[in-house]
Amino acid sequence: MKNSIDAALPWLILPILLLAVIAALAGLWPAPAAPYPLTSFRGEAVTIHAGGLYYWDTVSSVAQMQANDLVMLVLGAPLLATSFWLARRGSLRGRLLMTGTLGFVLYTYMSMCFGAAYNALFLVYVALFGLSLYAFILSMMSFDLATLPQRFAPSLPRRWIAGVLFFAAAFLTLAWLGRIAPTITQTQPPPLENTTSLFIQAMDLALIVPLCVLAGVLLLRRSAWGSLLAAVALTKFLTMGLAVSLMGLNMARVGVPVSVVEVGLFPLLTLLNLIMAVLLLRSITPDAAQ
Repeated sequence: MKNSIDAALPWLILPILLLAVIAALAGLWPAPAAPYPLTSFRGEAVTIHAGGLYYWDTVSSVAQMQANDLVMLVLGAPLLATSFWLARRGSLRGRLLMTGTLGFVLYTYMSMCFGAAYNALFLVYVALFGLSLYAFILSMMSFDLATLPQRFAPSLPRRWIAGVLFFAAAFLTLAWLGRIAPTITQTQPPPLENTTSLFIQAMDLALIVPLCVLAGVLLLRRSAWGSLLAAVALTKFLTMGLAVSLMGLNMARVGVPVSVVEVGLFPLLTLLNLIMAVLLLRSITPDAAQ
């Protein structure tokens, strides 16, 4: 079965790399813009970017999407290409990084499918969503769970890694519920930036928070799934944290108000996840690294 999966993955990952680079370059391509104010059907005052690929998105949304494009171009795509090459050579580190990076690509283009205003690359986003979903599933199925726990050294800092994952889950939960809770008893919805709902918060609360909690619990229980999910969660939060940190800086650059707490904590979480990811990958025993 593993051989069949390894034979199928190139047919998914190579198109993902090509389409992700095209989508990121198109989003970052310089274009004249003439922003103008607009009142949404909910009565929310927003500013439409009116330029380039993201013509119909708001200035705030474009600042966030272009930050994500930059992370995809300089980190996501190179990391996926490198880890895929290492995985093809039999490296467990490469396979873990590849799986986590596929999770980042999946999250990114799922959000673009539902969050970006319709543009010429809609079908590219759909293709990346579908390709990365099935590549992620196949990559998760490619691990030998029976032997995976033995391929990590006893020095693996399980408690520290689990602690960081629990902290990330708690931060996201409190940050997003803090936005949602005040609107439950009010008729006025939270700022939606001309979108229909809080799709990012929905994705984080439904996917990322449970992933971090489950990975931390299973890691403490020394389950094979714990090591695998922890690697995926750390890689995902590392790339997501970097993207969100750049989003905050880019939003501030164009004059969009940002949360000081969120902007301050996301870089910290990114650094903590980077440290934990390095420790996890370094704990792989030499005979399992290749």
